[in-house]
Amino acid sequence: MQAVMFDAIGATPRVLEVSTPECPPNGVIIRVGATGVCRSDWHAWRGHDPVALPHIPGHEFAGTISEVGDTVQNWHVGDRVTAPFVNGCGDCDTCRRGDAHVCPHQTQPGFTHAGSFAEYVVVHAADLNLVALPASLDFTTAAALGCRFATAFRAVTVHAQVGPGDEVAVFGCGGVGLSAITIAVALGARVTAIDVSDAALLRARELGAAEVVQSAGPVDVVDAVVRATGGGAHATIDALGSPATASAAVRSLRRRGRHVQVGLMLGAAANAALPWDRVIAWELSVTGSHGMPASDYPAMMSMIEDGRLKPATLIGGLTDLQGAADALMAMDSPATAAGIVVARP
Repeated sequence: MQAVMFDAIGATPRVLEVSTPECPPNGVIIRVGATGVCRSDWHAWRGHDPVALPHIPGHEFAGTISEVGDTVQNWHVGDRVTAPFVNGCGDCDTCRRGDAHVCPHQTQPGFTHAGSFAEYVVVHAADLNLVALPASLDFTTAAALGCRFATAFRAVTVHAQVGPGDEVAVFGCGGVGLSAITIAVALGARVTAIDVSDAALLRARELGAAEVVQSAGPVDVVDAVVRATGGGAHATIDALGSPATASAAVRSLRRRGRHVQVGLMLGAAANAALPWDRVIAWELSVTGSHGMPASDYPAMMSMIEDGRLKPATLIGGLTDLQGAADALMAMDSPATAAGIVVARP
């Protein structure tokens, strides 16, 4: 099969002819119809997340089952499917509680094994991790769901508990942030978007943000957000991941507000401080959010099918495998508002 591969951290990814993966007994092989290019793929390429080399990236995908393992019961060749980027083992207590996305024995295409920048990709524990695609949902749109959109959906609905009339502030208007904005708006919230990029803020406006805060320069971001939200947000989401955005997001909450940390905190930032005096005195909630299990997909799919959510509006470009490699390397530059890049192998 054709696949994008890199053989050293930061080395130029190349489209190569490689062996088609073998099907595990409890898994399936999916013929990739489309795959998203995500900043998490960039983190692996740059060595922030360890992967075995040489490596095929890619973890947001949709396609058709081409082979089924001997112990798989619920899926068949020809089924149209997608999967979360975190796949639970299906056997542990965590998975049995419905929390496969934080399974201690999880697999992740594009991280623990070869990913979806290829013509075929493996999903383990298929009966737990696969999600059927409705006929109305094309592969290109479905490929945009697996990481950024699904992660944002769980962050907004489960952790931030956003509802009609809530004031929500989203810090960082990349793929996750823009997804969170569209979801919060669809749920009836009033959204304030914060970013350093004017282009990103313009896109946030187009997707329904009522207020925007340009965080570059001398502006007091917390004061600006508190004013924009009429006294502080009911919920904040850090979709970027930095000590500055996390702290500002927590300080932008009103009393008993809810902060959700989605953006990865890497290196020294992993131990970044938060204003715990404010958290305690104001009874604030601070929660991490890491993907979404397949069992939670029906609520998101329902909102897509009835038109309340339109993830296709977040797609900024279509390309092929070579274009996926190019888009991955382009993430070295500051993010733009181009939207999600999706490749069709």
